[in-house]
Amino acid sequence: MPTLSVRLIQCSLAYLVLGFTIGALILFNKAIHVIPFVWTLLQMHIEFLLLGFILQLTMGVAFWIFPRIQTTSDRGDVRKTATAFVLLNAGIWICSIAPFIPISYILLSGRVCQTAAVIFFIHNLWPRVYAFGKY
Repeated sequence: MPTLSVRLIQCSLAYLVLGFTIGALILFNKAIHVIPFVWTLLQMHIEFLLLGFILQLTMGVAFWIFPRIQTTSDRGDVRKTATAFVLLNAGIWICSIAPFIPISYILLSGRVCQTAAVIFFIHNLWPRVYAFGKY
């Protein structure tokens, strides 16, 4: 398994633990009202589980398991996927802290980072999909 896939999957599992911890805190506070600001963590909970865990796990497995480029027998430009990894994590954290920062465009900048990460990842993965169709 490539190192970048391992990092993506490890990071996704870390987001799973963080997301479940925040979800448990929200659920606990729903039963016993202890922490008044806990509902502001809902955005973070959603970002961590949907994008941090599910999307990053999918990216890690896809980078590993998609067919290699037949002409070079490699996985393409790894720097594009590494850039996607950095941009996705930056976007997740920017969108997660957006409810706490009173800047109007911070959520938009996080979404731009996440969209750019998906574009970089697809741009690296597409030749591997196309190469599989050639015999």
